[in-house]
Amino acid sequence: MSRFSLPSLLLSLFVVLILVSTPCAASSRTRSEYLRNEFLKVPISEFVGSLKTAIDIIQDVTSTISNFGNFFGDFRLSNAITDCLDLLDFSADELSWTMSASQNPKGKNNSTGDLNSDLRTWLSAALVNQDTCIDGFEGTSSILKSLAAGGLNQITSLVQELLSKVDSKRNSKTNGVAFTGSKSAKNDKFPSWIKHEDRKLLVINGVTPDAIVAADGTGNFTKIMDAVSAAPDYSMRRYVIYIKNGLYTEYVEIKKKKWNLMMVGDGMGATVISGNRNFIDGWTTFRSATFAVSGRGFIARDITFENTAGAAKHQAVALRSDSDLSVFFRCEVRGHQDTLYTHTMRQFYRECRISGTVDFIFGDATAVFQDCQILAKKGLPSQKNTITAHGRKDPNQPTGYSIQFCNITADIDLLPYANSTYTYLGRPWKNFSRTVFMQSYISNAIRPEGWLEWNGDQYLDTLYYGEYSNYGPGSGLTNRVRWPGYHIFNTSYQANNFTVAQFIEGNLWLPSTGVRYTAGLDV
Repeated sequence: MSRFSLPSLLLSLFVVLILVSTPCAASSRTRSEYLRNEFLKVPISEFVGSLKTAIDIIQDVTSTISNFGNFFGDFRLSNAITDCLDLLDFSADELSWTMSASQNPKGKNNSTGDLNSDLRTWLSAALVNQDTCIDGFEGTSSILKSLAAGGLNQITSLVQELLSKVDSKRNSKTNGVAFTGSKSAKNDKFPSWIKHEDRKLLVINGVTPDAIVAADGTGNFTKIMDAVSAAPDYSMRRYVIYIKNGLYTEYVEIKKKKWNLMMVGDGMGATVISGNRNFIDGWTTFRSATFAVSGRGFIARDITFENTAGAAKHQAVALRSDSDLSVFFRCEVRGHQDTLYTHTMRQFYRECRISGTVDFIFGDATAVFQDCQILAKKGLPSQKNTITAHGRKDPNQPTGYSIQFCNITADIDLLPYANSTYTYLGRPWKNFSRTVFMQSYISNAIRPEGWLEWNGDQYLDTLYYGEYSNYGPGSGLTNRVRWPGYHIFNTSYQANNFTVAQFIEGNLWLPSTGVRYTAGLDV
């Protein structure tokens, strides 16, 4: 006979039930259940299921588009097809990163370590790609756009739904303090995929390059693309390419698998990468870029990127970046229409010189510009200049432009015509366009109303434009637009949301690059 009586057995079972319902037992919940509460508004299984569905549809649409190949020898259409295949590949990757990070938040390749920011950034990028694909068919009479549109719209809807399921509350773990590359014990956190010593790369002159490009043959390569091709894929350490003084007439594309590349030139106007692709000659805006980078963690220093097509050729991109956590330091980006295409992801520009005419800083990235010269040029007769055209299409996207401590003025060719060529701070490319100018010098080249409509009253109540503590003859607010979406920031509380620390979580990743930056509103 058992030595346990029935009453004692029942008592034991009761104790077990009590233990199971205690906090100790609750602490053994799966990581997925925990994430549901902290970062997601839905169970992780539902979130991952939607991600898998979206990736499956991407594969189906990719298969459909790839079947067309070089469609009847149509150059513009062929470029549009190539764009779509690349962009869908981007989306598949970004959704895969989202899935991996949500299931394994402690994974070593999870970017900043701020899971909320990472997920929203990647999903936002995946949302943009389908629109860019569709935009590429402009100027074609293809039925392919109609054939692909259904699948592309389905992907967009799914990604918008996924984005709405991520908690949008912003973390307040970083404070607005200035950094110059030195470590802060409180705020300086480094992604595990960037080595500790990398922080010094931008503040010392004695960078030891892994490869040297020299047009005169004194390096390892004479072409930049050859050096890029030789760089390792998915590198966890910084790989430095030094590009010597010279004019490099070539098209550089740093693919998504080239992580942590750094390019160092001999200075603006000394190391020049030049091209002239443009819309009129059959290139899509996306494919017209002289220099395009998609690999995560890219850094450029002391280089000029230019597109020499001129104003008459319309869209002609000098630099396009889809690189998450990318930095451009003391770089020049020059062109006319659509000079700088900040397509997606988190980007930082410091002490750069950016010039152009129509929408010459555009895209749907989350980007901060600090201590930059932003110069409007002379365009076509009767053409209006617009500095920015931000393309946010969903209110859940974290994207936008923050332009801080910059100098906004006319380039030398526009100075004699500044009164007859109207120049504006920006116009709304998409319905939730978001741009803020803060603590910047604004010259009288800017019109008193400040901002320009895109198409009548379209988007004027859904956009978000702001100005805070600017100065100079063009900074007056008396005659500014009276749109519902336009804001004059009267307190630092509003402006603080658009600082490096808050807007791009800069304290979590910029110290590792060594670039100088100001995290908050105080220099």
